[in-house]
Amino acid sequence: MDTKNGDLKHGDIGAERGTRARVARLILEHGPVTAAALGERLGLTPAAVRRHLDALLADGMIEPRTAGPYGRRGRGRPAKMFTITDAGRSAFVHAYDDLAGSALRFLAERMGGEAVSEFARAQVSGLVGMLEAVMREVPAEQRIRVLAEALSAEGYAASASKTGSGGEQLCQHHCPVAHVAAAFPQLCEAETEAFARLLGTPVQRLATIANGDGVCTTHVSSHALAERRVRVPEPSTSISTSKESGR
Repeated sequence: MDTKNGDLKHGDIGAERGTRARVARLILEHGPVTAAALGERLGLTPAAVRRHLDALLADGMIEPRTAGPYGRRGRGRPAKMFTITDAGRSAFVHAYDDLAGSALRFLAERMGGEAVSEFARAQVSGLVGMLEAVMREVPAEQRIRVLAEALSAEGYAASASKTGSGGEQLCQHHCPVAHVAAAFPQLCEAETEAFARLLGTPVQRLATIANGDGVCTTHVSSHALAERRVRVPEPSTSISTSKESGR
């Protein structure tokens, strides 16, 4: 800080912007999140966190939310949480959206929708090829964690968690191709197919950023439940067999 006029020097401005970008990135990956949690993760004072949050709010990059009943501690005022906005997410999107969208539109017009689907499957084949051998060596219950780590390395800011129903949930807090996928859902469909193949269990896409949701959410069925369903014969088959034998 310049002690004469209180203005930030050039180097300080760069550091300030870098820290602000880290704050925005954490909100993207872990939001909604409180100011206190951000300060702990980044080692910032409450005043410094507030300064960065105020700047991001002014730029429309984030928005505040009030924590629900399960996010409250004690009887005090509910904690304010911050989440990324569409404008904030767009700041992390690659600059190739327009070109990719134009290329896929050209492909669809010349060769049809199936060609786009084939392209989408080819795009995720790299992820499948990279992880397929690894998944065979990993216990079934650890596969979703490995997949989340691989997706995060590709820029999807992914996380995995258990659900109350016994299954698991895969969340992608960022999608580098969201704007393109909004026009070409084949990209999301191919990705979902790849998840099922890699995890070896049925999956269901519940929400997507491309469709306007805050997070891409995929429900992953329990491996034990999926195996039981395979072992148990269909009731209709048993009834049909009994009738045949009774004739």
